[in-house]
Amino acid sequence: MKKIELLKKSDKAEIPAGSSKLKNKNIHQKAFTLAEVLITLGVIGIVAALTIPNLMGAYRKKVVETRLARFSSVINQAIRRSEVDNESVEYWGPNLISTAINDEDGKPSGNYSSNALEWYNRYLAPYLSVLRVEEVNTQEQRVLVYFTDGSLLNFSSRSWLFYPDAKYYDEVEKEGALNDRDRSECGRRYFTFQLYTKSNNSNVKISGGVYPFAQFLNIPAEKLKTDSALGCTKEIPTNERAYCTLLIAENGWKIPKDYPLKF
Repeated sequence: MKKIELLKKSDKAEIPAGSSKLKNKNIHQKAFTLAEVLITLGVIGIVAALTIPNLMGAYRKKVVETRLARFSSVINQAIRRSEVDNESVEYWGPNLISTAINDEDGKPSGNYSSNALEWYNRYLAPYLSVLRVEEVNTQEQRVLVYFTDGSLLNFSSRSWLFYPDAKYYDEVEKEGALNDRDRSECGRRYFTFQLYTKSNNSNVKISGGVYPFAQFLNIPAEKLKTDSALGCTKEIPTNERAYCTLLIAENGWKIPKDYPLKF
């Protein structure tokens, strides 16, 4: 009997004294305190707050560059294709007209009617792939062309405005200083183009099309940035930053590093 008891005792694994305490000690040594966790999260939050706005701004800038370049290419390809079926774009201009509207007393009201939608349906609609087209009555009858990439063209006989992101149209097109749009957003939310049926400069030979505003007027580079009426300046000019589109186009459709506006 004694031998059996001895064998049973020898079968039991010996557990070193204090081993349980050692395990608990190691567990406590590997864990983080609440204070350490909170400090780490705080540092992560600060880094995110500093970097995310810059990353988002860079992304929005890239979207603007990409969509400006794409619009310039797509609209002019459509014009070239339309010329095959219609006359040269040189003769399109006189067909896009606006007429001043008088008030009840027969005096100019400051508003205009336009045949822009009829003109669009004839010359451009068959050659563009778009989401939808609308006609709106603001200061004058204008046509809104919504592109598949989320951008928007807003044009009439008087101006061609391109929105890289269509969602900003409702914010900009409101009662402003000139009763048609918030012109302080030019060069950021929308960009100015112009239908050229032929070059205004006899020394420049071009195919008619839609180009950045003042494309062929040989405006000095410095004036594009400083002109008090139309310059691409940080301060709001007396009219709008119409030269911003040309400034970007001349930089290969890339927004210059010294561009005065943030996105």
